Amino acid sequence: MEKKSNAGFILGIISLFAWLLPLAGYPISIVGLVLSIKAKKNPENKTALAGIILSIIGLVLTAINSFLGVLIGISGTI
Repeated sequence: MEKKSNAGFILGIISLFAWLLPLAGYPISIVGLVLSIKAKKNPENKTALAGIILSIIGLVLTAINSFLGVLIGISGTI
């Protein structure tokens, strides 16, 4: 359980940087979120909670970046 918690936390941190490339940001954020949720069975596991929060932030940033990329692509302005 500790390994899943640590892996989810590390992937959550990486997702804060991976959102710049949505093709990398989505899978990293989703895997980090899934691992952290699976490790969160113990309510006192703060590492898993931090992994969940960081992964959600990374996922939201990735979605915003994707949306803005589509808008810029449609309008043709760079």
